[in-house]
Amino acid sequence: MSGIFDLTGRVAVITGGNGGIGLGIAQALNAAGCNVAIWGRNAEKNANAAASMKAAPGKVATQFCDVTDPGSVKTAMKATLDTFGRVDGCFANAGIGGGGRRSFIDRTEEEWRRMFATNLDGVFHVFQAAARHMTERAEAGDKFGRLVATSSLASLFGTARNEHYAGTKAALNALCRALGVELARHGVTANAILPGWIKSDMTAGIMANDKFVANVMPRIPVRRFGEPSDFGGIAVYLMSKASSYHTADCFVIDGGYTAF
Repeated sequence: MSGIFDLTGRVAVITGGNGGIGLGIAQALNAAGCNVAIWGRNAEKNANAAASMKAAPGKVATQFCDVTDPGSVKTAMKATLDTFGRVDGCFANAGIGGGGRRSFIDRTEEEWRRMFATNLDGVFHVFQAAARHMTERAEAGDKFGRLVATSSLASLFGTARNEHYAGTKAALNALCRALGVELARHGVTANAILPGWIKSDMTAGIMANDKFVANVMPRIPVRRFGEPSDFGGIAVYLMSKASSYHTADCFVIDGGYTAF
């Protein structure tokens, strides 16, 4: 592994790490020898995620955490520090998409606020807790830290009837760029992982739609669906066959990391 995923022998916190991309990141880091702390609201899913990594070289710990509650995040951070002594990376993958198919002009304020609270407040709380810990270490001469948020293709080209979701993901991209500037002197990087599309059983039906291929595919930044082999040599390839058709392949852009 390389770049933001180079955490061998270190400790990473994964929020929303019991499914989808979050679980893939946790498993990839753990397999490379990184110790992983999974923070999630579902104890059963936390336990299942930990069980899936029991044969990996890195250690795994789980902690109940509601990332929208700053008190819960503070408790989870303390528990993780008590277990591992430090946190070197923080991967914020908690959030929700969708939210119905009504148009912007028909969206309720409650729906709008719920989307922003879930997708942005959680990242703010966990990033702030991690950044405080990392900068305190930096002041003692230990300059190292990785903050990573999962973004979305929607943050690049929008999405019909999910504009509030696109708005939150675009905000995450801007937050990471700003944090990258603020925290650089502490040796801490702030990054956005932008998943791309790949061929899978979940996208087979889409690819069979001639109108989609003709009218939508040319507007997707990669211009086509990728194959898993396209991404394997770049940085790290992550996909859950059960729940995700995403990749997390990293390129350096504007001092941070993103992917297309």
